[in-house]
Amino acid sequence: MANIKLFESKKIRSIWNEQEQKWYFSVIDVIEVLTESNRPRKYWSDLKKKLHTKGYNQLSENSG
Repeated sequence: MANIKLFESKKIRSIWNEQEQKWYFSVIDVIEVLTESNRPRKYWSDLKKKLHTKGYNQLSENSG
C-alpha cells in the first residue's frame, strides 16, 4: 500500500511494509520538508558524502 502523507502541506511519499509492520518514508521528501531546500537530492548527496568520510557507510540501498 503506497501512500502520500502530508506534513505542513508538503507531500511525503511513504509505503507500508506488511511483513515488517513498518512505514518507510522518502528521505528526499523528508529532507525537503525539514530543510526547506530547493534541491533536496543535492542536499542528500552532499550529506551522504560528508557522513561517509566520518565512517557511516550504510546510507543507501545495497546494490548487491
